[in-house]
Parts: sequence; structure tokens; C-alpha cells
Amino acid sequence: MISEKMIRLAGNSSAIRAMFEEGNRLAALYGRENVYDFSLGNPNFPAPPSVKQAALDILQNTDPVYLHGYMSNAGYPEAREAIAASLNRRFGTSFSAANVIMTVGAAGSLNIVLKTLLNPGDEVIAIAPYFVEYGNYVNNYDGVLKVVRAREDFQIDPEAVAAAVTEKTKAVIINTPNNPTGVIYSAETLRALGEALERKQEEFGTSIWVISDEPYRELAYDGAEVPWVTGIIRNSIVCYSWSKSLSLPGERIGYAVVPAECDESELILTALAIANRVSGCVNAPSLFQLVAARCADETTDLSGYDTNRRLLYDGLTDAGFECVFPQGAFYIWMKTPEEDDRAFAERAKKYNILVVPGASFAWPGYVRLAYCVARQTIERSMPGFRKLAQEYGRNGK
Repeated sequence: MISEKMIRLAGNSSAIRAMFEEGNRLAALYGRENVYDFSLGNPNFPAPPSVKQAALDILQNTDPVYLHGYMSNAGYPEAREAIAASLNRRFGTSFSAANVIMTVGAAGSLNIVLKTLLNPGDEVIAIAPYFVEYGNYVNNYDGVLKVVRAREDFQIDPEAVAAAVTEKTKAVIINTPNNPTGVIYSAETLRALGEALERKQEEFGTSIWVISDEPYRELAYDGAEVPWVTGIIRNSIVCYSWSKSLSLPGERIGYAVVPAECDESELILTALAIANRVSGCVNAPSLFQLVAARCADETTDLSGYDTNRRLLYDGLTDAGFECVFPQGAFYIWMKTPEEDDRAFAERAKKYNILVVPGASFAWPGYVRLAYCVARQTIERSMPGFRKLAQEYGRNGK
């Protein structure tokens, strides 16, 4: 018999991945072009040309023993230095290579941070709606996930977070721009959260870290700014990935950055490097560490995402659905016209439309749609959405 923990996970597989596999099944039946899969945040936009050029140049001009060999578990020093310098230029920080750990994407970063911080039974607070895998990541290290609902505008409710803190609380995970809502947490919200947590740390005599999951940082629209968390909250650690900003999800490259101002920052940084090794990753992928170093200031062209954002939002609202207009990321958060969001998602399949129920993000009554798809997917899906809306008596505009 395999482990009981994995039996539970196998029986409760991610709804996002399940929808993705359903898309493959429907595509085999009806043709890929006739399936409108909004389930997975898998960018349909190519990486900037500079990424390909950097990879080719590194492959052609770097000693292969150095390029393909082991390095420090924390990553290549020049990659960490380049990323620290990029953060310093953009956010007025004073990081050095010593503050940065190269990781296997943001998921790898979150896991090594949680592995470093948690003892069995320690509590981690997540802000609903939240990315479904946070619960699994916390469970990996025998932590306890506690869920606190956001406000109705989907900003964090700092006082509700503070009320959920106990002497066992070790961390609060935040995600901005947010998956699934597209909301950017404001500087005012983050400041209030930091102040509330400082009070609780003083009350309990403990350290509580804010872990900021930021793979969508560069995907912000209409001039919106994503506040730099470590400049606002003292005990904060940023986990980042180039999966979305450079359309490189399969390359699994990211970092964790720990400011010197954090409690036990040196010990945390040492432990993070060891966590890379003992988790089995050993180190982040070597080629793309060096690519990321060269492309640290690059971002993808947002115009395609912005076009899709407006096209999908306008199409859904014209059909009669109610949606949150996203400030960032590449998701539309749509209110379902019936209370059972899973039933709504199932009904959408009649029109070969795949969406993820909000219950998977601990916020029933909504569905998430990823608009990082081809524009034609959105355009071709609209007749189906209009028919779906009409089933609920919504005729739209």
C-alpha cells in the first residue's frame, strides 16, 4: 500500500488539471479548434526573442562542463547577482546575490520556503480565493492550512487575518496579482496587513512570515503598479517565476528573495539552499538560470493579453454574465448564475467550454477562465457562452 497522504492526493487531483485532461479528450472527439479550453494558465504567447537569443548564445559560448555541471544549491552566483541588481533597479532595494536563491519555478520556491519554516502542526494562512495547490504544498510538510476569506472586493481583510492568527501561525501566503481574481493587492492593504501581523508577533512572541507568490508580477494592465512587498512588510519573502512573464512554464525557473531585515534571514537563506538539495531538486535548471540572468529585465508583450482580457470580459458581460474586471494576471473571475459552480462548469461542457469551478479556489459561486489562449479561441467560444447564458434566462445585450 502506498502512503496514506498520496492516496488522499490521488483521490483529490487538481480540478484545473482534470479540466485540462478533459480538454484533450474533447479535442480528440471534436477537433482542437472546436474546444474552448479556459482551464489552464498555460501561456499561448511566445517568449520574447531575447530569450531564444540568450539561450543560443549561452549554449554556443559557455564551457559545457560549467553550463551542464553542478553548482551551488543556491544557484550560479552571476545569476543571483543579476537578479538582485534587477530588483534593486526596479524597486529601490539593496539586495545582493546572498539574498537570492534560484529555484525550480515559483512552486519550487514556495515548497522550499515552507520546508524551511514549518514544523508539523504549524499553521499557514491562505487568502481565499487562492491557488488550489497551496493546501498541498503546506501538507507536504505536515503544516495546517487555515483559510481566511478576502473582502467582497477581493482585497485582503487584514483584521480577519489577524483574528485567525494563533501561537502556531508561521506564515501567510499571498498572491498578487491574484490567481484567480486578477486583483492586485494595494499598498494600503499590504501596509495594514503588515501592521496587523506585527501586533500579533508582539502578542505571541513569535515570527510570522508573509510569503508573496508573484509569478504574475509583470502582468499588470492600464498602468497599474504591483507594490513591492518587502518594502512594506518586514518579515516577507518573495517567490517568483518566469513562467508567466516570459512564457516559460515548462522550463521551471524562478527564485526566492529574502531581505536582510527578516527575522533569522541568514539562517533562512542557508536552509533554503539545503532545502533545494534535500527536496531532490538539487539546484534550479542550469541553462535557464543563465538565461534568466540575461533577461531579468525583460517582459512579454502585454498587448496580446490585454486584447484578450477586454475581448473575453466584454463578450461575457454582453452575454449577461457578471465578472471581475482583472487588473493583472490573465484570468477572468466570473460569477455563476446558479449557486452550484461545479454544475455550471459541467453544463458549459455541452458547448465544449472548459472553465474551473470557484470551489477549487475555496470560493464557490464563481468560475475561473484563463485568457492566455489564442484570440480565436475566445472569438469562437462566444456563441456557446451566449447560449449558456440564455439557459439561465440571460439574454445579454
